[in-house]
Amino acid sequence: MTANPEAPTPADIQDAAWLLADKVIHTPLAESAVLSELSGARVFLKMENLQYTASFKERGALVRLSGLDAAQRARGVIAMSAGNHAQGVARHAALAGIPATIVMPRDTPFVKVVQTRTLGARVELVGDGLDGATAHALALAEAEGLTFVHPYDDPRVIAGQGTVALEMLRDRPDLDCLLVPVGGGGLIAGMAVAAKALHPSIEVIGVEAALYPGLRAALSGAPPAVGGSTIAEGIAVKRPGGLPLAIARDLVDDVLTVAEPEIESAVQVLVELEKTVAEGAGAAALAALFAHRERFAGRRCGLVVSGGNIDSRLLASILMRGLARGGRLTRLRIGIPDRPGQLAEVARLIGESGGNIIEIQHQRLFHDVPVKATELDVVVETRGPEHTRDLIDALNRGGCRTRELGYASVDAVAAAVN
Repeated sequence: MTANPEAPTPADIQDAAWLLADKVIHTPLAESAVLSELSGARVFLKMENLQYTASFKERGALVRLSGLDAAQRARGVIAMSAGNHAQGVARHAALAGIPATIVMPRDTPFVKVVQTRTLGARVELVGDGLDGATAHALALAEAEGLTFVHPYDDPRVIAGQGTVALEMLRDRPDLDCLLVPVGGGGLIAGMAVAAKALHPSIEVIGVEAALYPGLRAALSGAPPAVGGSTIAEGIAVKRPGGLPLAIARDLVDDVLTVAEPEIESAVQVLVELEKTVAEGAGAAALAALFAHRERFAGRRCGLVVSGGNIDSRLLASILMRGLARGGRLTRLRIGIPDRPGQLAEVARLIGESGGNIIEIQHQRLFHDVPVKATELDVVVETRGPEHTRDLIDALNRGGCRTRELGYASVDAVAAAVN
């Protein structure tokens, strides 16, 4: 156990569980046969994306709010958050009749801003990241006499988050390891306290976005080299909280990092195979499992799907990019004579070969082609790479010079953007 006197005890986490009973969902711990087959481990998904606000953050928020005295409740609370903590605080403050103000970074996904306002909180968009939002929230707290509810560096919040592990190990006492997304560290700190008390030999492993390896750096004594655009904005935290870090030093066994393409693929896999929506942070544990198959092969692994608040447009983009990476969407450049009927002939050849045209561009002016020729850029849905090759062969046999345009990898796009 941790020797830190400020850390919540296993008894504190049990008290939190009693407090949360009937107020938040005891989410399912679902065994996934298909993910187990693909990974070589036995995979159990803790579906925190099924909470009312689609995130585990409700747990810590409610436990923290329950400790306020009457004067604090009357004055109100304030929090800074990229979204999920915001919604947890907003929901349970509203249910308790406590005024709530939430400060969110300006780049917070639109869906999280709207949902937080819908839950009754006053929302202010300030700063380019959590640091700027935090500074503004602390200033408002002092100016207006509000109680600051920290998203992770608070013992009552940590105790609330620890109930996730309590539920997992009561549902499956034989789990060998827990894979936990890490941002500020409140979730993994609370889960580590609870898990090690119930099952001292269990391995507790954190998962961070490779662009934000704050806990991994802090544990190794390295400077935090963080920053960049990530789809896992829920764990895009530059440095862990002081108390979560102290607990992690004592109880967390390892911290893994996952790259953006791995997180993106995990989001896609959860939608396509498990029929569940996870945000980037919520898919990070699965990304780590696939990235380190040999480490987890044959083990019973509990993965926390920590949240499901993903922007609809981003999710649509991820799914379509996944089809392209998997060869189920392809871009073809087709050279044809510039005369009537050729476009119809291309469509006929693609249709007879079983392809489905998604998008088509007819280019006469800007490609380097003879003046009496033209090129088509066509996006086609296929059954996969082999079907694509058959389709290209059919077009070439039909007199349409065709080549496949390469897929721009996620890494290349990220490098260009950053």
